Amino acid sequence: MRATPPRTSGVTPDPPTERDTGAPGPSDRTTTGPGDTPPAALWARPPQARDASPTEPHSSQTRDASTTEPHPPHARHTSTTETHPSHARHANTTEPRPPQARHATAAEPSPRVPPYPKGPPGPPDLAPVSRRFLAKATLVTAVLSVAGAVLGLARDQALARLFGAGRETDAFLVAWTVPEFASTLLIEDGLAFALVPAFSLALARRAQGAAGDPVRALVAATLPKLSLAFVAVSALLVGAAPYVVEVLAPGLPDPALAVDCTRLTAVCVLGFGLAGYCSAALRAHRRFLAPAAIYVAYNTGIITAMFVLGGQWGVRSAAVGVAIGGGLMFLVQLPSFVGQLFRRQQLAAQEPGASGDRAVTAALVVTVLLFALCRQSQTLIERYLASTLDAGAISHLNYAQKVAQIPMTLSLMLCTVTFPVVARALADGDVERARSRVERDLALASCVVLLGAATVIACAPQIIELLFQRGAFTARDTAATAGVMRVYALGLLGQTLTGVLVRSYFSAARPSWYPFAAMAAGIAATSWIGAWTVGPWGVSGIAAANATGITVTAVLLLAGMGPGSVPIRRRSAVRELGRPVCAAVVATIAGALVASQVPSAVPGLVAGGATVAAVFVLLAWALDAQGVVPALRSLRSVTRRLTHGRCR
Repeated sequence: MRATPPRTSGVTPDPPTERDTGAPGPSDRTTTGPGDTPPAALWARPPQARDASPTEPHSSQTRDASTTEPHPPHARHTSTTETHPSHARHANTTEPRPPQARHATAAEPSPRVPPYPKGPPGPPDLAPVSRRFLAKATLVTAVLSVAGAVLGLARDQALARLFGAGRETDAFLVAWTVPEFASTLLIEDGLAFALVPAFSLALARRAQGAAGDPVRALVAATLPKLSLAFVAVSALLVGAAPYVVEVLAPGLPDPALAVDCTRLTAVCVLGFGLAGYCSAALRAHRRFLAPAAIYVAYNTGIITAMFVLGGQWGVRSAAVGVAIGGGLMFLVQLPSFVGQLFRRQQLAAQEPGASGDRAVTAALVVTVLLFALCRQSQTLIERYLASTLDAGAISHLNYAQKVAQIPMTLSLMLCTVTFPVVARALADGDVERARSRVERDLALASCVVLLGAATVIACAPQIIELLFQRGAFTARDTAATAGVMRVYALGLLGQTLTGVLVRSYFSAARPSWYPFAAMAAGIAATSWIGAWTVGPWGVSGIAAANATGITVTAVLLLAGMGPGSVPIRRRSAVRELGRPVCAAVVATIAGALVASQVPSAVPGLVAGGATVAAVFVLLAWALDAQGVVPALRSLRSVTRRLTHGRCR
């Protein structure tokens, strides 16, 4: 039975989002994830023994409590039993090991890896991030992300109802390429991959008591430059809108409307860039509430603009909503960002010549942005090929992709929470803990996305009919979109694996060209297969090319996991992936058979979805899929806390 850390006056043990309050408090704690085995022997030692024990062989594991900044008394005297097994294995062997530490032996020895760039080791009183914290942070992120996704569906429903699936929506969706690229480059992938490790390293230096405040120095060195870059890109897109439309969709029936919409949506680049910067900083500080709420604000702005301005401006109102929503994404995070930045009051003078942006090198930014740009170019290829088909083809692709990607988005929510955990572990030099965290993320995310993909494939007609078939969106549009969505869903596992694995390449805050090369290979496969299949198969051929290309990228990223990234055990990971894949195949067949027997959309979706879920969970459990049991345990734990209040 796991020991519970004693409470001390003025200390609240592990609240969901207020646990970390700045250096040298909990915001700079070293972290562990669900299932980590705590070596109580290391943390049970007196501070003197922890500070200068000559018997510990790894200096990166030794915590020096002597910093230039005093630590709160409650931090020095709080004991905990949650740390990582890698610390237990390197602890002084003359001390007794607790029962938890006896289970910390890794299945395989850690491969030799080059040293990661890291800041000074943190103090010994940094408490770990517990399973409870990760569960609550993931729950907060999931709830608000689902709310944003629901509003996104409402946005697409409003677009389909007000403007149908024809020339107007095709023109807007060409302009929609701008916010799609901006969100990938500036919020979800590109900028986050560079800034989260940079802020994690700054927080590690702050925890050590570096002169000045490394976090403020990082903001002062990077935010003004990036803001100017965002403004310049927005202005460039406004001026070059006609050429952008010509390149994206040369066969578009109404290019003038697409140019107008592109110019309006180009304004969002500034809002998206500032929102992405704030999100990266807050997540590194373990603040997930405001970053998770950005898409709620964004989609609210678009929906409001369409209904208020749609009668006069037509589909241009949706483009205006994109610009407004981008600003709201930044404003919703601004109070929390400013609060974290100015939380520390008494700071030492900045060291002469100290640089706050040394963790954000030009090479790192270039490799990260090239990867994200290459990944998002799949959308360009799809729309370029679809522009030669009948009117409405681009709309069918868009609606199918938006719905099919929901399982992928849900599966990556845990990785959004744990990415700062991995980055902080590498900043502290703890490669073993980073590897363990990535392997668990891979197993859990794969189970979630496969369950969602099975549901999407089995119940595609019912889902599209329920969501979109009204107004100008006809039954013919429903059939076409459902067929495309089923093909898209075949690539969802590849999408999730790419999202999980690429974080490992950039979490050490150093440039890596391999992810860009892997993504370029996938794009080449998408382009070649799409050009070959668009003639005989139409939009379904384009969706098949997308699924194949991203799967190629995922395979290459998994094959390259080694010294250049977090060195996971690849063979074990592949074997583990095979179990939920088998369960998903059987669940899809069973769910499709059940859903097809029910004539109405809602009952068919309920029956088919319930069948998929039941079959998948039972088979995955029987096959001992490692991602299923932790997910059910975390769900049961969170539900119990929500039902019974604060956990003792």
